[in-house]
Amino acid sequence: MDRPDPVRGDDAPDRLDLIAQAWHRERPDLDLQPQQVIGRLHRVARHLTEELVTVYERHGLTEGEFDVLATLRRAGAPYERSPGDLALHTLVTSGGMTKRIDRLEQAGLVTRRVSDSDARARVVALTARGREVIDAAFADHMANERRLVDVLTPAQAHGLEDALRTWLAALEEPPTTA
Repeated sequence: MDRPDPVRGDDAPDRLDLIAQAWHRERPDLDLQPQQVIGRLHRVARHLTEELVTVYERHGLTEGEFDVLATLRRAGAPYERSPGDLALHTLVTSGGMTKRIDRLEQAGLVTRRVSDSDARARVVALTARGREVIDAAFADHMANERRLVDVLTPAQAHGLEDALRTWLAALEEPPTTA
């Protein structure tokens, strides 16, 4: 697929092409391609987040609450984890996790109890209502993600997935658990 060239001035430049044109005029000595990639990725991520959050809100959830419920659901029966495990699997601080758990508990979507194996530890578990909410929200979430990815051809989607996997591997620590 031909891309608009900010230097040649092809038709239908996007905002990042216009930025590149200005920078090319002012600093023709610099390679602007990284800005084109990262700028577009940043803008796409912002738009995608807005689209995802809309679905969570339909189920009465914030993005963080969806993440906690999804983490508990993925844990399998009995759908529970320690607050520390939840923080680790959602990349949230323990203080932030406590606030999320408090809100979810007040909504009747999770419970907290003393761990069976360690009386000093707590366990967070999905309630039956929490499981219903996350199952419905996750089904809608997956349909929404399908809609968003279907803008790309299957080959483009697979190529992007491969490129992003490589990039993430270079930037992140390998996961310790699923």
